[in-house]
Amino acid sequence: MTSATDDIWGRLMAAAQRGEAAPYRRLLGELRPWLVRYFGRRLPPSQVEDAVQETLMAIHAKRHTYDPDRLFGPWLAGIARYKWIDRLRGQARHAADELPESLAVDDHESSVTSAHVLTALLATLKPAQAEVIRLVKLDGLSIEEAAARTGQSESLVKVNIHRGLGHLARVLEAQADAD
Repeated sequence: MTSATDDIWGRLMAAAQRGEAAPYRRLLGELRPWLVRYFGRRLPPSQVEDAVQETLMAIHAKRHTYDPDRLFGPWLAGIARYKWIDRLRGQARHAADELPESLAVDDHESSVTSAHVLTALLATLKPAQAEVIRLVKLDGLSIEEAAARTGQSESLVKVNIHRGLGHLARVLEAQADAD
């Protein structure tokens, strides 16, 4: 979205807030291709149209929250992003519902044992490697978030993860050979 487009869409939304139907129809018509591109880069093709429609409905429901003195683009992107995240959450819930019962943990003991083994394995690493592996691979932070939290550069975070995972693979391989 260019700044000119952002400005035009902002003026169209402001007109829509004043009750003008034609600018609102034009705005929704112009937003649709942008939303198709936005979701097309983030979702499977079969979900794009539904996501676009849900977002257009959310824009309609939330149009009163747009402040004409501010940029329209960030407001639009925020709504689209929340709709995308809602879809991802729904997919995760659906995927979890479909897990076979054979994967269920029979008791708490195996979870505790796994946690102890993981803690022991991470203790074999350099502290910087263990920290970024825990943040990125276990806690789900992005490389950028882990870099900000640890004070390491993004490149160093990637290197530490790569080297740490390599070390863990060698430790596990050595343990398997010993057994």
